[in-house]
Amino acid sequence: MADTKKQVTWGGRFAKGPSALMQTFSESVSFDARLAPFDIQGSTAHAKMLAHVGLITDDEFASILEGLKEISLEIESGTFSWDITLEDVHMNIEQALTQRISAAAKLHTARSRNDQVATDMRLFLKSACSEIIAGLEALQAALLTFAAKCENVFIPGYTHLQRAQPVSMAHHILAYVEMIDRDRIRFTQAWNEANICPLGSGAIAGTTLPIDRAFTAKELGF
Repeated sequence: MADTKKQVTWGGRFAKGPSALMQTFSESVSFDARLAPFDIQGSTAHAKMLAHVGLITDDEFASILEGLKEISLEIESGTFSWDITLEDVHMNIEQALTQRISAAAKLHTARSRNDQVATDMRLFLKSACSEIIAGLEALQAALLTFAAKCENVFIPGYTHLQRAQPVSMAHHILAYVEMIDRDRIRFTQAWNEANICPLGSGAIAGTTLPIDRAFTAKELGF
């Protein structure tokens, strides 16, 4: 078997690899490794769909799934070896899987790098927005509890940097609840914008293979 460890996406076009400086300039795995859980999640759903429509066998799907779980555990434990010559998180995981599981060569069936990256980013954004929204809602709840205790505490209200009239401290605190709610709404809108599954879009115009995009979208929670 050929050495696939260094088989980067553009590798077939050049006789030699890039300089060390170019590798440092072009790599992204030093920061997009955080997408690993989402890349594995997307690959798992895609493999399941390929088995669902008969493009791979159930045994091939089972072996791919086992390999992805193994890699996921290594990443979580910090024992996975990241290689900047493979440039990004996607190629690192793909090469590791292909070296362990022969059926992994079929995983890219009906999936372009474009829609794989877009799917990972959307899964990441949905997850990040959900965490932030939960944190904002917890902060709002804490402020509401605090405001209820300050209803009869009065402080000077200001306008144009000058004292204007006495206001309940609860009134002042609830202003921040409203401000935070506007942020919560914005993150909810961002979550909604990300909640569309691009898997199966292909590099330009989809694929002629009999894939089931709705199946994949449902698996991924889109």
